[in-house]
Amino acid sequence: MPTPMECLTLPAREHLPVRDTGGRPVLDVVIPVHNEEKDLEPCVLRLHAHLARTFPYGFRITVADNASTDRTPAIAARMAAELPGVRSVRLERKGRGRALGTVWSRSEAPVLAYMDVDLSTDLNALLPLVAPLISGHSDLAIGSRLAGGSRVVRGPKRELVSRTYNLILRGSLAARFSDAQCGFKAIRREVAERLLPMVEDTGWFFDTEMLVLAERAGLRIHEVPVDWVDDPDSTVHILRTAAEDLKGVWRVGRALAKGTLPLDRLARPFGDDPRDRAISGVPGGLARQLAGFCVVGALSTLLYLALYSAFRAGTGPQAANGAALLLSAVANTAANRRLTFGVRGRERAVRHQAQGLVVFAIGLALTSGSLAALAAATGSATGSAGVSAGGAGHGTELAVLIAANLAATVLRFLLFRAWVFPDRRADDHTPGDAR
Repeated sequence: MPTPMECLTLPAREHLPVRDTGGRPVLDVVIPVHNEEKDLEPCVLRLHAHLARTFPYGFRITVADNASTDRTPAIAARMAAELPGVRSVRLERKGRGRALGTVWSRSEAPVLAYMDVDLSTDLNALLPLVAPLISGHSDLAIGSRLAGGSRVVRGPKRELVSRTYNLILRGSLAARFSDAQCGFKAIRREVAERLLPMVEDTGWFFDTEMLVLAERAGLRIHEVPVDWVDDPDSTVHILRTAAEDLKGVWRVGRALAKGTLPLDRLARPFGDDPRDRAISGVPGGLARQLAGFCVVGALSTLLYLALYSAFRAGTGPQAANGAALLLSAVANTAANRRLTFGVRGRERAVRHQAQGLVVFAIGLALTSGSLAALAAATGSATGSAGVSAGGAGHGTELAVLIAANLAATVLRFLLFRAWVFPDRRADDHTPGDAR
């Protein structure tokens, strides 16, 4: 039985309170480290000075040491004792993703960020990074070395690897964000609470997996162009990391294709603007659902007409219509389930298809009735494979079927929205509801 937290969708974004926070920081910046005794202290001192001088809200710097074997833990503990707003967390298992997931999951700050210990990214981008999260405009924010306005200094090898990797993400996972690997990201805590349990990777692919899932769930990702200077002493093994990333791309792509990820738990209400919520009588998500339904409907109609034309060559119009409508209806229900109404996973999939077949039967009655009326008007025998001399031609049949399908499409949307995929947000507020 899922808990109430697992059942509820995300609330509408709101501007975070910057006063009366109960002493908790607004921002928690995590620095994941492994054997960084050389760079850790200069990094923390520089970051702390920058935040104290420029950041207008309460902040904290958390050093997340994952299984270091050098003096890194001792340096982190000493700095936590000496500098206000600095703490250290020790993890006994290695993995940057594991360190970030662990610290973020335990933090009480409403905005969570991280940056690499080498501080390759100019710190002047930190406030623009977190400002959209504080204001309620966005759910996640990333620094991008590939966005317009960014300035980057790095070698050709890393440049090629970075651009190739992002092209792979765009081609295989349809990612729209421009830079998955820049170690400069932030997320709102209520989003992290839902998103992090879905992220399996504990290493360098953690960032990419988090961004892909957030984007597929419809969360808003803000990109900040950054100035970035490559660290020539970086200990990242490029080829090994690239191989692990490709394995992660395959795993996430397969999970998305199967629809096994509960991304509906990350849904935001349609219209975060209070003016949208003040409008009475308008169901949430109507405009988005109409747009999605129209796109799916247009593609389904093309599929239906192609199937009908293929079947019509060897059988009568009624049989061709029934077979084409059945196949296109199954595809239409599956597409609308996932793309229009945002239902993912296998739960209730069979029930939705059964209900979709009922809707199909209604559409079949409309289109078959239209063909019967056409046959009666033209004197053709609808059960024969050919068309009599006085009967309607193939073009006339298609025109009649298009008109009948338009009427069936309107009815299909109403039935889908009210019966097959009803808005369950009201039910979701019942703790006992199993999603």
